[in-house]
Amino acid sequence: MVQSSPDWLISVDDHVVEPPNVWVDRVPAKYRDAAPHVVTDEGGEVWVYEGIRGVTGTAMNATVHRRRDEIALDGLTYAEMAPGCYDPVARLADMNEAGMLASLNFPSAPRFCGQLFYEGKDKELGLVCVRAWNDWMVDEWCAAAPGRYIPLMILPLWDPKLAAAEIERCAAKGVTALAFSENPAPLGLPDIHDPSRYWDPVMAAANETGMVVCMHIGSSSVMPKISPNAPYMANMTWGAARTAGAMLAWLFSGMFSRYPNLKISLAEGNIGWIPYFLERAEYVYERQRYWVQAGQVFTGQSADGLAHGTMDADFDYDNFDVRRLYLDHVYGCFLDDKAGLKLIDECGEDNIMVEVDYPHSDTTWPHSIKLMKERVADLTPAQQHKVLRGNAERLFRFTPADPPTLA
Repeated sequence: MVQSSPDWLISVDDHVVEPPNVWVDRVPAKYRDAAPHVVTDEGGEVWVYEGIRGVTGTAMNATVHRRRDEIALDGLTYAEMAPGCYDPVARLADMNEAGMLASLNFPSAPRFCGQLFYEGKDKELGLVCVRAWNDWMVDEWCAAAPGRYIPLMILPLWDPKLAAAEIERCAAKGVTALAFSENPAPLGLPDIHDPSRYWDPVMAAANETGMVVCMHIGSSSVMPKISPNAPYMANMTWGAARTAGAMLAWLFSGMFSRYPNLKISLAEGNIGWIPYFLERAEYVYERQRYWVQAGQVFTGQSADGLAHGTMDADFDYDNFDVRRLYLDHVYGCFLDDKAGLKLIDECGEDNIMVEVDYPHSDTTWPHSIKLMKERVADLTPAQQHKVLRGNAERLFRFTPADPPTLA
């Protein structure tokens, strides 16, 4: 039954700070010294992988229960973090305080889509570590509170066939979401338009298993810059441009034609830009499709004199409907976006979801449900339910636990 004044939301973008034992408890003995583990030195506690110290993690990953003026880039010890950052049972109290019925969590130590293991030298070790993280996410993190956590997996990005096999293995364990890069090219990987179809085994497996492809802002390991000396906060504000780019790349890729069951979720990019870029995509398609379809290449004013790019060979020029593709395949997520909610008819009431970003510095915690109820107040009760939790339940095929009774 749809509630007219819902008191709970489902967040599709939060983060787990892995406890130090994730890999040392799970990998074979021969890998324990090389696998990710935490050591203490003069700088505090740092992660080490393949002998390299400080491979990941800052205090920005664990800001809850701290004043904003206390947030800094310096590392925190686990004793200094709120237990909810790394303990799934302790987190429940924080979730309950913020009205979070359920949560999907991206990794921290391996980075947003497992880049750490892709960058490592020993890919056999990397695969062991990927599988260990996935098993820990399902068997320990999610199992600690059934119905409160949506399981997410990471991939061995360096081998699409191994990645496809891991998707199938994790799907059998109940996983319905995988972490992928918003743009693999800066990582040194082929992008989704690669003529050799590098990613096809991954997308075919996701299509077959119903695994949602989740792309978090920053999963390309680059920070967009407006200009070389643009202030950090200007660049951070502009960061949604990466999410818009990811959406457009997928819509024009032909990927959804090849894999009609494929769904993508774009995390931490907000939604207010979606109507504009859909409108712009329609405009460009109608006016530019003919010379592109004819195989012409425009070099124009590009700084490097190279082509701006061509369409996928399988792109259906005659039956392209950007808005239909978006509605059928793309899901946007928002932290706080009054403009986007005013445009809900154009964003699609079935295509937007809430995120809390616990425990990062952008988080709306602990006032998440209070804020969201204010933001959705002008929507219909059915729309409120969809945005706050219904769309997430449907997309991730997730049945949440009954809301807890709070004292």
